[in-house]
Amino acid sequence: MKRYKNGLLYRHRYLLTGILCLFGVCLLGAQDKKTLSKTPVRKTERVVKDTAVQDTVVKKKTSAQTTGTSHASGGKRTNQRAGKTRVDLLYADEAQADKQMRPDVQVLIGSVRLRHDSMYMFCDSALIFEKINSVEAFGNVHMEQGDTLFIYGDYLYYDGMSQLAMLRENVRMINRNTVLTTDSLNYDRLYNLGYYFEGGTLTDEENVLTSVWGEYSPATKLAVFNHDVKLVNPKFVLTSDTLKYSTQTKIATILGPSDIVSEQNHIYSERGFYNTNSEQAELLDRSVLTNQGKKLTGDSLFYDRKLGYGEAFDNVQMNDTVNRNMLTGDYCFYNELTGNAVATKRAVAIDYSQGDSLFMHADTLRLVTFNLDTDSMYREMRAYHKVRAYRTDVQAVCDSMVYNSKDSCMTMYTDPIMWYGEQQLLGEEIKVYMNDSTIDWAHIINQALAVEQKDSIHYNQVAGKEMKAYFVGGEMRRVDVNGNVLVVFYPVEEKDSTLMMLNYSEGGFLRMLLKDRKMEQGAFIGKANGIAYPMDQIPAEKYKLPSFVWFDYIRPLNKDDIFEWRGKKAGDVLQKSDRKPVTSPRNMHIKRTKK
Repeated sequence: MKRYKNGLLYRHRYLLTGILCLFGVCLLGAQDKKTLSKTPVRKTERVVKDTAVQDTVVKKKTSAQTTGTSHASGGKRTNQRAGKTRVDLLYADEAQADKQMRPDVQVLIGSVRLRHDSMYMFCDSALIFEKINSVEAFGNVHMEQGDTLFIYGDYLYYDGMSQLAMLRENVRMINRNTVLTTDSLNYDRLYNLGYYFEGGTLTDEENVLTSVWGEYSPATKLAVFNHDVKLVNPKFVLTSDTLKYSTQTKIATILGPSDIVSEQNHIYSERGFYNTNSEQAELLDRSVLTNQGKKLTGDSLFYDRKLGYGEAFDNVQMNDTVNRNMLTGDYCFYNELTGNAVATKRAVAIDYSQGDSLFMHADTLRLVTFNLDTDSMYREMRAYHKVRAYRTDVQAVCDSMVYNSKDSCMTMYTDPIMWYGEQQLLGEEIKVYMNDSTIDWAHIINQALAVEQKDSIHYNQVAGKEMKAYFVGGEMRRVDVNGNVLVVFYPVEEKDSTLMMLNYSEGGFLRMLLKDRKMEQGAFIGKANGIAYPMDQIPAEKYKLPSFVWFDYIRPLNKDDIFEWRGKKAGDVLQKSDRKPVTSPRNMHIKRTKK
């Protein structure tokens, strides 16, 4: 037989006691009518006012109704409940009592109506315990308080002293548009609080909430749920271990590990607020928003489901597991409807698609998506101001940069510099074309300069109007220089790697081959002039080309150094060339072909 909590007696035992009591009273009445203190009320006497049974109840009122009993809440709670009015009988088809067997119990049968203060109770039959001012009700139990609170069930035990109602089986608690259903409900009138402990469901206009344990206050419109909590909304499902919910504001307060799942995304949070009406969330404690392979994490998150955007604050991380890249910073904005994102405040873009990750920092990083949800969709990653990038084999610095996924091209603007091993490449604009996340080739446009350091004094140098560097397997293998080409090159002795001489030359088009990230040989195509100087006879003006500059002090040293912006020294700027272009045979061939 099922035993209820909080000291409640077995329900079936109460039912059996009530039946036996009724049977005993009827039997005694048949044998000896003189033992009855009152004859049954006739069915024609429909309304019991201040006579008959009610007079008997008044006479049997005991001191227990005024002194009260101890309660688990302590003396203060007991004192508050002391002196409460008795439970009054308003109507019953039949009312019986046995003064000898149970002098403090009244048996009520048929259309029973009771009242305790402002609470009205209805049932098919009931037992009134006058001494303890309590009621046990059976069948079609109905409680009403004012015009807003209604409670239904199959069984009720009501303690008039503690003002605690315990309802069992098919229980419904209705407060305006809020309905709580369960099989075991305790309703505390003093605190206006109903709670269940063996599973229940709370329903309002927007949501359906279920849990193992829960409580609801009709006064504050607040509900608290524990263990296997589930909030079902037409647009999402929230599961949690602990949740607070307001039926008035429709705000769910997350108090433990929770998941909010919809067709568009998944939210994980352990603390925060979710407005189920406006569909806005304020989440704390490293909450996570996941959408189509993108995971946005921050110390705090704000999310608007209707507008489709999320904001993350402090220690932010937006990870794209599909394309294997990541945005970090102290602030990040992401719009799932447009596919756009912004990261600022120590913002870093990380590409980990290759074995060696690329780290890039700028004041602002922006992701822009074009033609979303179409076959021609592509994205641009834009970095604004003080861009610094680091990978073990490649480093770069510029003012701004754009990467376009449509042609896999990364363009660096305003004084761009790129380092590749011992190579320094710079110009007015640098374009780097990618192939499967590796460098395919790079294009340096206008005032192109390549410098390779041999030692602290000697540098291999190549300058031209434009330069194209081609990579194989991530390694630079060939460089083509076109237009006003100037070269300073130091051949190396193979045996001891000593510098042999300085070759100074100029021409219209130069092709260089590299091996192990070092210049191996170069050859002009077309007309070219050159001079070789022994190492001890090099003129001072030939050591460096007119546009030579060496920016080793700007170069990022590691992934943490990308945050340290270092400007150029006074005078260390890209020198503009006023030399007239030398036409190469290749360019002449192109012109003839076009004609």
